[in-house]
Amino acid sequence: MTMLNKLIKLLYSVKDENLKWQQANQGNLAKLKHARILAEKALEAELKKKSVLLEHDISLLKTRHDAELSMFKTKCKQDVKDYKQYLASLDQLKFSIQASYTDLPEVVAFTIHHHAKYLLNNMWDAEGVEQKMQHEMQLIRFMTTIHEDTRLYLEGATTENLPQRTLKLIQR
Repeated sequence: MTMLNKLIKLLYSVKDENLKWQQANQGNLAKLKHARILAEKALEAELKKKSVLLEHDISLLKTRHDAELSMFKTKCKQDVKDYKQYLASLDQLKFSIQASYTDLPEVVAFTIHHHAKYLLNNMWDAEGVEQKMQHEMQLIRFMTTIHEDTRLYLEGATTENLPQRTLKLIQR
């Protein structure tokens, strides 16, 4: 036998062995193929299910985000409106002080007004509720003192030409 014949015989024997192995394991191969197809379909169904859940979660988050954004915008608009009202009140206070204390130097009225704005800004910019309340109480005390000084002056209960208690608060 020649080498070529031996190689051909070897090739046919390998093919025969492969064919016998495939025939012997054909059931197992079919089961594996079927199991793979089922696993792929199960994975595909699971991915579709998770995709739907993810889309639903994204939709909920978007809805919640949109609602929170809308509430935040509304709150900001209200805050701006409130802040403008505070500023208008402080401007009115300055005019009231100038009208009440006719001999009051304009710079003093501006200083009182500026200090009131400073207290307002501190209150507005405060981070925590407790800190905000402390600044608000400072502003209220200051405004009450201004009102009391002005009332006493207009009623003639004091002869001071300057709102002394108000100016003392500013010095602190």
